[in-house]
Amino acid sequence: MTLDEAAALAARLRAEGRRIVLANGCFDLLHVGHIRYLRAARRLGDVLFVGLNSDAAVARLKGPGRPLIPAAERVELLRSLRDVDHVVVFDDDTADRLVASVRPHVHAKGTDYTAGSVPEAPAVRSVGGEVAVVGDAKDHSTRDLISRIVERFA
Repeated sequence: MTLDEAAALAARLRAEGRRIVLANGCFDLLHVGHIRYLRAARRLGDVLFVGLNSDAAVARLKGPGRPLIPAAERVELLRSLRDVDHVVVFDDDTADRLVASVRPHVHAKGTDYTAGSVPEAPAVRSVGGEVAVVGDAKDHSTRDLISRIVERFA
């Protein structure tokens, strides 16, 4: 789904009185931390949009060799989760334009953030939304998972 398609769908859902939640991330190597984050995000509203960083954005944000899984496959994995309603691929380093398009009631971020460190917080407030930090407080990072795999098989 494109930003324009997401904007049109979100506008229709909002007009129906649905509470829209937006979560975003790279989701490169889907793991239990991601599942718990998305499940908690979905509980905050009626519809969960997930913004997925494009392959180019992941490479810029995470460095060479990433993403490990191409965007089309990450979209397919996310769409298969019962808590995810819609997936939007975006190419920016932050989700500011995605926030402006979807205009969520809530922008959910994982516990690797604090309310004060969410880069999209000003964009969320500008559309009348709120920021929520949700998910499993345990550290389940993709970076740590990759490190453990490398150590095990090196």
